[in-house]
Amino acid sequence: MSNLAGIEDINAYCGSAFIRVRELFEARKLDLSRFDNLMMENKSVSLPCEDVVTCAVNAALPLIHSLGDAKDKIDMVITATESGLDFGKSVSTYIHKYLELHTHCRLFEVKQACYAGTAALQMAMNYVWVNPGRKVLVIASDEARVSARMSYAEPSQGVASVAMLIGDNPRIFSADRGANGLCGYEIMDTCRPTPDIETGDPDISLYSYIDCLEKSYQHYTEKVDNVDLLNSFSYLVFHTPFAGMVKGAHRKLLRTVKKLKPADIDTIFRQQVSPSLMYCQQVGNVYSASTYLALCGLIDHAEIQQPVRIGIFSYGSGCSSEFFSGIVLPEARQILKGKHIQQHLDERVKLDIAAYDHVLNENEKNHFGIKDYQFETAGYQDLYNRAFSGKGLLVLDKVDNYHRIYKWS
Repeated sequence: MSNLAGIEDINAYCGSAFIRVRELFEARKLDLSRFDNLMMENKSVSLPCEDVVTCAVNAALPLIHSLGDAKDKIDMVITATESGLDFGKSVSTYIHKYLELHTHCRLFEVKQACYAGTAALQMAMNYVWVNPGRKVLVIASDEARVSARMSYAEPSQGVASVAMLIGDNPRIFSADRGANGLCGYEIMDTCRPTPDIETGDPDISLYSYIDCLEKSYQHYTEKVDNVDLLNSFSYLVFHTPFAGMVKGAHRKLLRTVKKLKPADIDTIFRQQVSPSLMYCQQVGNVYSASTYLALCGLIDHAEIQQPVRIGIFSYGSGCSSEFFSGIVLPEARQILKGKHIQQHLDERVKLDIAAYDHVLNENEKNHFGIKDYQFETAGYQDLYNRAFSGKGLLVLDKVDNYHRIYKWS
């Protein structure tokens, strides 16, 4: 039994297109006084040839390529999503196929709103702790629903996948075994009751998020001796629906736990939390992938010169949450640098509001439950060429009698 388990490699794929959040606010005639509270710049948008499978595979490809023959050590592919494509068939099966993994492999999907990525990660690490030398591929993949159009939720919601290779040589993040604080209860804050509707009460969601943060952190302190929120963790990573929500929750936690003044809290936020928000502010809320996109942001933007302990808070509506910790190593930044996440974000195709609305209309044609669909580049040729042509990325080709068929660009 190994004492080490965690993230050996990680990568994020954040879609092929984006729209500026302020432009969306203005086009939808939303109250601009609420714009600054989001603390967002852009949101990623999926084109009609993209879905949670293509994003997942495109995120995982660099990890698989770097493994070479060692990819045969992968015993499980666990997907975490609330944007599934079938009530029974897991998107892991498609991912397994297009990554060309061996057949002696467990394939399944985890669902618990935005917490699912952490549920999958914890399951994978527990497997590695008792099966040293083996690996698990965890992919959190989600995209916004069209039903958010014309609401204040629309500007915050994006698309992305984060792929993580879990093993006993955790060069990215080594988990503190047994250091987990939990909080969960039934609440109707947000939900997706049908394939094309996302609904809920944002005020209840904010309350539940803050409540779970405080209670899961308190549970963590009951399990781990001598914990201090400021001194035990060099950085904090939060599930990030939007950066403004993280700032508010962090402020409330410090007021409760440390009784600090606002000016001191702002300084601590800039030092301890802000680096993790850099990618989230350019992509939007990506549900199960959000916490781990924030982890990528931290690694790429924090000055980590020696091993540092970080605290991670993961929340999923409904609700389930967890506060846990681990060590990030200096080599993590060099590993992630090779993934060129910021470069890929910069290369996304910029959409104006007319193109964005057209894309949303087309995306309704290939969602959950569609029996037949054929992607046509007509009307998208320029966008397609700029986003995919010659890049060797996976794209959706068609749906034939409910079977989704993909091809390489």
